[in-house]
Amino acid sequence: MRELERITDRRGELDVFVEELTRQLHEAQVEREELQVAERVLNRLAEQDRAAAASPSPVRVAGQAVLLIPHRGENPDEAALPEDYRKILDIVRNADGPVQVRAVGERLGLDASVRGKLEPLRAKMTKLADRGWLHKRPDGRFTARR
Repeated sequence: MRELERITDRRGELDVFVEELTRQLHEAQVEREELQVAERVLNRLAEQDRAAAASPSPVRVAGQAVLLIPHRGENPDEAALPEDYRKILDIVRNADGPVQVRAVGERLGLDASVRGKLEPLRAKMTKLADRGWLHKRPDGRFTARR
């Protein structure tokens, strides 16, 4: 009879152990599912960040999203450009051929001899070229689109 009691006791211990393992397995499955959801959300957010970085960033004006420097369409409206961008466009348009950033900077009164002073201007001219207002040549010079 003693063996029967030991077997019954051991089965009871194993039943408790199985219940504990079942509970742990369920908790692990729940946590795994939560991690899968979190991974999908993070991947989706990363895709949105990559898409936002690739597309021009809109600015809010009167509650509506607008591009600060809009893309040039078939009927370009230069009035949509900020004043400093219109000045750059006028300088490039009125030049006798392709211009370098340095020449535009000098016309705007920037000190071209100080290293780095022309970089913001170069960024603006590149943005105008990217949006179709200027043409950037392989030699780094800019021309106006007609």
